[in-house]
Amino acid sequence: MRRIPSKESVMSKPPPHCSFCGVEQSPGVPLIAGAEGYICEACVRLANQVVTSWGRKRALADLHGPLPTPSMMKARLDDYVIGQDLAKEVLSVAVYNHYKRLKHESTHSSIGDNEDAVEIGKSNILMLGPSGTGKTLLASTLAKIVGVPFAIADATTLTQAGYVGDDVESILVRLLDVAEGNVGRAEWGIVYIDEIDKIARASESSTVVRDVSGEGVQQALLKLIEGTQVKLPQKGRKRDHGEEITMDTRNILFIAGGAFPALEEYVARRVKPNRRDIGFHSPVLDDSKLTSSQLLAETQPEDLRRFGLIPEFIGRLPVLCVLEELDEAALVRILTEPRNALTKQYAKLFAYEGVELRFTDTALTALAQKALARGTGARGLRSIMENVLRRCMFDLPSRKEASICIVDEAVIAGEKEVQVIDNEAEKANASA
Repeated sequence: MRRIPSKESVMSKPPPHCSFCGVEQSPGVPLIAGAEGYICEACVRLANQVVTSWGRKRALADLHGPLPTPSMMKARLDDYVIGQDLAKEVLSVAVYNHYKRLKHESTHSSIGDNEDAVEIGKSNILMLGPSGTGKTLLASTLAKIVGVPFAIADATTLTQAGYVGDDVESILVRLLDVAEGNVGRAEWGIVYIDEIDKIARASESSTVVRDVSGEGVQQALLKLIEGTQVKLPQKGRKRDHGEEITMDTRNILFIAGGAFPALEEYVARRVKPNRRDIGFHSPVLDDSKLTSSQLLAETQPEDLRRFGLIPEFIGRLPVLCVLEELDEAALVRILTEPRNALTKQYAKLFAYEGVELRFTDTALTALAQKALARGTGARGLRSIMENVLRRCMFDLPSRKEASICIVDEAVIAGEKEVQVIDNEAEKANASA
């Protein structure tokens, strides 16, 4: 005969409590019962975050190898970008610290709050430098080195929400497309926002009329760059079960770049010595002896604010990276030394036709001088090269006997055509 428990024994049984945090069940704290215990809502949410982090860690472990050190990153950058040693060092350290933090956090995730834990903030990057100095190439090469998705957005196409143009959320759509729809992988990507100087507000005064493509875009980018949950635009993009895609931007590294024309004037105005000061009160820095690149290197947040960037936007891009203007020697090295140098690319194109392409040293110097005169930096080299070799590339497929093409200084100057040596002439010279 089964014994019925007494009223006293029933009342002495302790109330159910969460097996993780120990909180007791109450009308305000419901518990989910399991086979051997209970769990509260707060612990369920925390466990969900941890399990999601585990899944992301396993997925990323398959995508990325060991994180390269800053010195290794700079060495890889040297293969693609000539010069800019200081900029490479700044970018390598910033990217390394960013992904070192992400890898550490994904590895050491655990249930429970740690009051002594230090949360490391995200340090986005602002790149300053004239057009054609390699800003986009540096950012894309770093993403390739680390092995993360990379997306480029043009700030001039962005407008404040509700106006004609692209919303800032479209940047994340491009990043997700590059990541082939893998949200976890996209959330570890790099976004490069080009022409960021073009969204400077028209006036330092905050009382001007609404500027939907200037200050309005800066305001819209604030939360995106700092880190927030963003629901991506629909446009037919849904998960299989119909749930909208939400992306967390806390771990996305944002790199903004721009030429910032005339910014050095604001810097010079700030560092210009006060002519009324004499003796020990006179500043040591004399802007009259500084080049444009040296003035840009002295850029402070105050100068960017005067240029037209709002203080909140400047504060979310704490790492300042200044690129130097390219000189003639640097452009000559760009033509010949990088892994994807222009002379190597065109030599490969000519090799497809069985022809050897040669450039004289004077021709390379003339090419660099022509690019400097145009003021387009390294970006203008390809345009000049296309113009110089266009006629030769037009005739070459029809000249099966061609063997060698020589480009000298006179060809760059437009005084004569590219010299083409045929097979027969080459054999005659060899026998002589």
